[in-house]
Amino acid sequence: MAKGGPRNPMPRQDAAQRIKNFEEVALGYTEETALDEADRCLGCKTKPCVAGCPVNIDIPGFVEKIKEKDYVAASRIIKETNSLPAICGRVCPQEEQCELLCVLAKKGEPVAVGRLERFAADYEAAHSNGAEVVKPEHPELAEYHVAVVGSGPAGLTVAGDLAKMGYSVTIFEALHKTGGVLRYGIPEFRLPGPILDREINYVQSLGVKFITNIIVGRTFKIADLLEKGFDAVFVGSGAGAPKMLGIPGENFSGV
Repeated sequence: MAKGGPRNPMPRQDAAQRIKNFEEVALGYTEETALDEADRCLGCKTKPCVAGCPVNIDIPGFVEKIKEKDYVAASRIIKETNSLPAICGRVCPQEEQCELLCVLAKKGEPVAVGRLERFAADYEAAHSNGAEVVKPEHPELAEYHVAVVGSGPAGLTVAGDLAKMGYSVTIFEALHKTGGVLRYGIPEFRLPGPILDREINYVQSLGVKFITNIIVGRTFKIADLLEKGFDAVFVGSGAGAPKMLGIPGENFSGV
């Protein structure tokens, strides 16, 4: 395909099948489709897409690695600034961020950045056998301990970033499973549990400790964390109380 050609659609479960299950609807790009989509990227020197990314992923850099068929390297470029690529590739609103500023969007459709991010992350997970070892940027920072309240997207992100820098990080989660809104607020057909668990395991592999069933504010307070030896506390407790709709069926399993 010539650069700037039509955007590749996302393969999906057929409607007749997906109404019978809770499996992921979007099936992801094949290698052939990912290569075709990556070739649409113009490789702009000014990198406007990067300016639209909240964590400044080197988008042209990882797309170029996909063009070179070095998919693991593509994923690891993403992970330099984003510890949750498989999640963000699925649920991040790219159309309002990086893709919005894509040069191709001025006259047609932008490069499918999120779909390529998902492809690279899923490829690495399937082919790297968990061999990646991330060395802290500043290992001497390990003497400083940071408590993170909440294991949702904010907590996981800050924990991953701090751990890669070298800090010792412990996440305290009120519920018995980690993930926060990623687990309890996004349905499985959009973000499957195994994908979430895989990303959380990556954050854990960076050296982050997880402690569940601890309600900071009730089990103990932030002041207690500071007294116990933590040098700083990040509060990412999220919006844990739902607003119910008051309609029939809202309490059914899977809803």
